[in-house]
Formats: sequence, C-alpha cells, structure tokens
Amino acid sequence: MSAGKELWGAIYQALKANSALVALVDGIHDKAPNDPWGAKGAYISRGPFYGSSDDADCILGQEITAQIDIWSRKPSRWSMDDMIAEVRRALHGKEFPLDELALATMEVRLWRVVDDPDPTQQHGIVQVLALIEESAT
Repeated sequence: MSAGKELWGAIYQALKANSALVALVDGIHDKAPNDPWGAKGAYISRGPFYGSSDDADCILGQEITAQIDIWSRKPSRWSMDDMIAEVRRALHGKEFPLDELALATMEVRLWRVVDDPDPTQQHGIVQVLALIEESAT
C-alpha cells in the first residue's frame, strides 16, 4: 500500500473519531460526492498530497504533506475557525498505527481560511506534515 493511502486512512479515522468535529460537519470524504451539502452546511475532503524522500542512516523515509480541505456555507467565519481547531486537535502531534509503515511524527504546520470564488462558501485549509519510515525490504 502506498504511504499516502495509508496516511490518509489514519487521518480519516482520527477525524471521524473526533466527536466535536463530526458534530460540525455533514461528512468527511476522500473525494466529495456530487452533492456533499447537508443540514450542517459543512464538509471535509482530502486535498492534495505531496511528498519527498527523507532517508536517514539505514532508514528509508518519506516526508508527506497532506492537505485537509474544509468547506462551509455557514455565514460566520468563526464557524470555520472552530472546524479548523478540531482538525488540529485531532491530528497535531498524534501517533497513529499504520499497517505497513511507521509514522515517525505528524504535525499540523499550516492552517488558513480563504475566500472561495463562490461567495456563499468558505474554504478552510489545514496542512499536515508527516514523516513516514518505510521498511527496507
């Protein structure tokens, strides 16, 4: 399994386990469905992932930046701040078991709220940096 796929699985499970976050959003998706909007007017989707080699002495490694996108049609920007805070709480500094690889560290490195071209919605972005150790086989 790819490091990105395994990392997304751990991130997804951590987000789903945060009951305060789940109470704020309609769903958490790898790729948003055609109509992701529900009664809560907010959802989370996987954004871009990118990586680079991060090898050390006798250890194969990857540094992966994962973007978590938060979409909201709620009128207040403070509601977006609350969702970002819960995503950070669920992920920053946490250790998650991976099936085939080892997660060395996970840190939330960036978060922001940007205006969306659609004036009825907001876009929150949380970027997570994960250091992954691979087996040498």
